[in-house]
Amino acid sequence: MASPQDGVVVAVDANGADLGPAEVAAAAAMAAEQGVRVLLFGPADRMDPAPGVEIVDAPISIAKAADPVRATRQEPGASIVQAALAVAHGDADALVSGGSTGAVLAAGVLRIKRAPGIYRPALAVPIPVPGNPVTLLDVGANAEVRPEHLVQFAYMGAALVQAVLGIERPRVGLLSNGEEAIKGTPLVLEAHAALTARVLESASFEWVGNVEGTDLTSGVADVIVTDGFTGNVTLKVMEGVSQTMLGAVRDAAMSSRRSKAGGMLLRPALRDFRDGLDPEGAGGAYLLGLRRLGVVPHGRFTRYGISRAILLAARGVSGELVERTHTALEAAGALKSSPMSEPASTVQPS
Repeated sequence: MASPQDGVVVAVDANGADLGPAEVAAAAAMAAEQGVRVLLFGPADRMDPAPGVEIVDAPISIAKAADPVRATRQEPGASIVQAALAVAHGDADALVSGGSTGAVLAAGVLRIKRAPGIYRPALAVPIPVPGNPVTLLDVGANAEVRPEHLVQFAYMGAALVQAVLGIERPRVGLLSNGEEAIKGTPLVLEAHAALTARVLESASFEWVGNVEGTDLTSGVADVIVTDGFTGNVTLKVMEGVSQTMLGAVRDAAMSSRRSKAGGMLLRPALRDFRDGLDPEGAGGAYLLGLRRLGVVPHGRFTRYGISRAILLAARGVSGELVERTHTALEAAGALKSSPMSEPASTVQPS
């Protein structure tokens, strides 16, 4: 039986991942077995060929460049630049890269381009909270934002959840240090007022107002919006705490003969719990706001996580995620009415 992603072509940057191009090539082969065609950009001598994977020799990496925007402009042969150009020219439908966020964002903005009316692209990641999954954005594309950017992020996140999770009217909240409308930085206060006024005119999602850090796991919202600096720190704290807690549970289960016996009985349930919290299972963050879809897996991911990112991108293409997101923004009147004026250099990846 054909899967929805059959025939979708994903451009994958093999440079920048912590485990190297060979691991990315193995991930591409795994995704190709699921029906995705892959254009793999990286050093050809370090990657094994596989059915459904076309290797494009692109050994130059700008993943560690201090100035990603300048590097993107000055290194047209870099793997991430060539992968982004393949998407821009229509040779591929989506972009996947586990390199630095700055390089991915710069290549996306400069080569694929922002969708019409978009202020800033945003990174949105579904956080696998057991029983209460939540999508957080921005998690690293923009360290500094303006209120109108957060308004767009809210609509982007709502459209993403509608398309991916099938939630017809998602609940959207704004991350702050208190639930009251008077709490937060000047940025949060302005964004709260703008979203409150706009949602009164458009009911495409349920606006729940300010949410606190504890609400990330409480299930009060399906989408939580913040700036890229705060979102990136929040995400990494959550990942660190979850990994530490899982380690503590494992150590406790092995601490004595009796606990080992109990651990054997609990092993299936604990394995499911661990897998549910595994960031690799989610595949990575969606890069929203470009003319084509991007997915950014964590650089430390293994072939499993990177293959999940490739499949995530393919499913997003099949589900017309970019088109649906833009339609939602347009219907809500949340797009810029004037030509884009912000150069790529103003984007400050976390």
